[in-house]
Amino acid sequence: MWVKSGEEYELFKTYEICTFSGSLGPKTRKGDNQAPEGFYFVKPGSLNPWSSYHLSFNLGYPNSYERLHGFTGSALMVHGKCVSIGSYAMTDRYINEIYAMAQGAFESGQPFFRVHAFPFRLESEVLEKYKNNRWYSFWKNLKEGYDHFAKHKVPPNVDSEKGRYVFSAGT
Repeated sequence: MWVKSGEEYELFKTYEICTFSGSLGPKTRKGDNQAPEGFYFVKPGSLNPWSSYHLSFNLGYPNSYERLHGFTGSALMVHGKCVSIGSYAMTDRYINEIYAMAQGAFESGQPFFRVHAFPFRLESEVLEKYKNNRWYSFWKNLKEGYDHFAKHKVPPNVDSEKGRYVFSAGT
């Protein structure tokens, strides 16, 4: 989790994901049990304090890129309990902290927060190990946003254009 400090963002805390389902590669269709990979904007209405999985928030899948590609599915969440059929399951303790931070941000007037979901750290040497994977070009596109954040310490604005994610200077 990164928080804004001045004009840049700094690492606040790292949370290990308890479990997620599927294998490497993005969610493309309802029922494929894959967890989404991409860039998401979570708004206040996406928080669910009555979740069957302790607490949760909806990632907003499918985003504009995924809709453009015809990807289907809904209710892809980050939640407590340690079970998953397409969501990111955190421990109850971790989701308590994450949820409280999100709720606090919204109560302070923040209109959304971003979730960048990657299959692994998108460092060049790690990505190179997957050059023969069918999702390699997709991950290279994700890496553009990953690198933008690493360089500027500010999340990029994210859109989709001509079948790709596109990034511009964020705030």
